[in-house]
Amino acid sequence: MPLLKIVLYPEPVLLTVGRPVTDEEFEPKFGRVIDNMFETMHDAGGVGLAAPQIGISKRFFVMDVPDEAGKSNKLAFINPEIVSVEGEQIGDEGCLSFPGLYQTIKREMRVIVRAQDIKGKKFEMDLKELSARCVLHETDHCDGITFLDRMTILKREMAKRKIKRLQKTGKWE
Repeated sequence: MPLLKIVLYPEPVLLTVGRPVTDEEFEPKFGRVIDNMFETMHDAGGVGLAAPQIGISKRFFVMDVPDEAGKSNKLAFINPEIVSVEGEQIGDEGCLSFPGLYQTIKREMRVIVRAQDIKGKKFEMDLKELSARCVLHETDHCDGITFLDRMTILKREMAKRKIKRLQKTGKWE
């Protein structure tokens, strides 16, 4: 399967609220897009990848946060909705659409998310720690929010300056 192209900030698709996936779109071709996303995400060294990051303005993402034993845990979330959040965690966060940029970001420690699987069946999950961080980060992408928006104003301005430098030198590709 060919790898998908990951779009980089400030592509407009990253800053746009994604449209919901409709019932008619749950077809075999959709499953192939999801498989391609997992392959692309793993190749890029990520744990999550949202549709806007591959240029599709839709509400879905994949994630693979390994369990405690290091075993793969591939999940697809279509039309995700955050039901509730609690707690707080502060940690380094990166994004495949911001290569080489990592920042300390505050997120909730626990999230309950409702979504559909690749066949359209609804489910709900209660996730903590890195899995919660990933769901919140990727759901933000579906909402046109990037992790720049979650930084302090000072860190955001520093990050934007770094991105401009990388763009000028041709290293933001």
